[in-house]
Amino acid sequence: MATGIERTSKMPSADMARLLAARTPRTAREREVLRVAASIGGGKPIAAVSKAKHEVLNWVSNRVGRLPAAAWKYDGFEHRAGGRNCTAVRIADETRETWAIRSDDPDKQVPQRVWTTEVAIASGPGHRPLFGLRLLVTSPEMEVDVEPAVPGIVQQLASRCGLYAGNKKLSVRPRIVQSDEDAARLVQVLLHPKRRLPFFVASVPEGSVNEVGPSIDSGIVAAKTLGLAVTVVVADRFTRVLTERLGKQLSVYDGSVRVYFPGFADDAEPYEHRLISPEGLSLPDEVRRISGELRRVAAVDSRRRLRLGYHVLSFEDVREKSDDTRLLRLKEEKASESVQLEAAQQQIRILKRNLRKAEADQQWLSDEHSEAEDRAKVAEAQASQLDYRVRQLRQQLEVRNEAPDATIPLPARWTDFADWCDENLAPRVRLSSRARREVKNAFFVDVAMAARCLRWLANEYADRRMKGGEGNLRGLIEDGVVNERCGADSFSFKWRDRNREVEWHVKNGGNTRDPGRCLRIYYFWDDMMKQVIVASMPAHIRTGAT
Repeated sequence: MATGIERTSKMPSADMARLLAARTPRTAREREVLRVAASIGGGKPIAAVSKAKHEVLNWVSNRVGRLPAAAWKYDGFEHRAGGRNCTAVRIADETRETWAIRSDDPDKQVPQRVWTTEVAIASGPGHRPLFGLRLLVTSPEMEVDVEPAVPGIVQQLASRCGLYAGNKKLSVRPRIVQSDEDAARLVQVLLHPKRRLPFFVASVPEGSVNEVGPSIDSGIVAAKTLGLAVTVVVADRFTRVLTERLGKQLSVYDGSVRVYFPGFADDAEPYEHRLISPEGLSLPDEVRRISGELRRVAAVDSRRRLRLGYHVLSFEDVREKSDDTRLLRLKEEKASESVQLEAAQQQIRILKRNLRKAEADQQWLSDEHSEAEDRAKVAEAQASQLDYRVRQLRQQLEVRNEAPDATIPLPARWTDFADWCDENLAPRVRLSSRARREVKNAFFVDVAMAARCLRWLANEYADRRMKGGEGNLRGLIEDGVVNERCGADSFSFKWRDRNREVEWHVKNGGNTRDPGRCLRIYYFWDDMMKQVIVASMPAHIRTGAT
């Protein structure tokens, strides 16, 4: 009679591996889901801290059951209740205090999955009390596929105590842009270099019956990502303010949704700030999918952006410092050796447990890094394939004596120029934010000539650079227009936090400085992104030499 092993021995090796993996018990592993960092408002710091702690304890007790008396004195305590465990520690001196609590709550639907919430509240002189939260999940599952949501205590504190990101009060409701002035203020906030949170900006299509945005569940997204992101809804008639200031490629309109991450600038690469097109967003399932994806984006960004030990304190870090403080106090009080030994052994046990967890986390990070490298290699291969295909198509056009982009209509007005460039020449040619501002109020009369020059930069010049040439195509572009070095008019230009030397420009003939007849397009080649960056146009600039 064949044994179980004999019956499976003839299986293909891949099937055998899957069978053995299914039979092998998996070890539950803790994963971090999201982080929240904010400050607590609501009056005097001491009263605000007490109120916030009380709200946290009320929230925890509703999950784990009745807490011991020490909890309500805001002291350290330990509560065990059949998997619904809770532990708190406190460190304090004359001026500073840190209170941290960790609470476990088994998932009500998925066996062996346990949710853990860590909260730390720190106070000291000179600033608002600080609030930090981590949401973790422990599970033997290979992948924990969930739509992240901040724990309810974040909404509770925001409503009853007041939570702030910088100087901005957090709200469970989405912000609604109701005027051009609101839209202009939104642009200022998006471009602010010290902005801390990503913004989900949802546009409402013209004629929509729902002014608060059918493209996503904006109310749900705002509440579930409170402290992780800011959700903004803009009626279509106000999105033109964003388009005029940022350009069409960086704006949001016609029911689309864009994620503006911190560090956004008006010369940002569009693909770095994801745009979700409106196609399919009228379908409930697609709306739910996109809303869930935004929540995942916010959670991932919080883990990447907020540093442990700086923006957010982990419970184990606070407990370790609390144990160190306790040991030092026992020595100062000359406690018995047995008491000191017991405290030291307890600390060692905790440190060993943390070490095992750190080793497991390190292995997980290593696995994640390997997977990310694999994805990057695939993406790089796909990009190379697309680049090769583009070159093939361009060569076929050359064989036919058809110039690329030759049939593209040229803009007739400067007000259309930046959008024309974005739609037809990107990513080969990019206008800097300075150039965008300049073309809006340009005096040069021949808009089509300027457009033909950019088309030349996007084709002949970019092709030369892509093939490894230096790009020194000095000479005639068309009758009366040449590509030359700037000479004494060279200047330094800041692009993506680096100073770049602008040493070439496209110019029309003659020495006139009349802005209506003088064309100058100052540019440089971005070798990393393989594109032409127009630093300034269409007027002659003033430099030290001029």
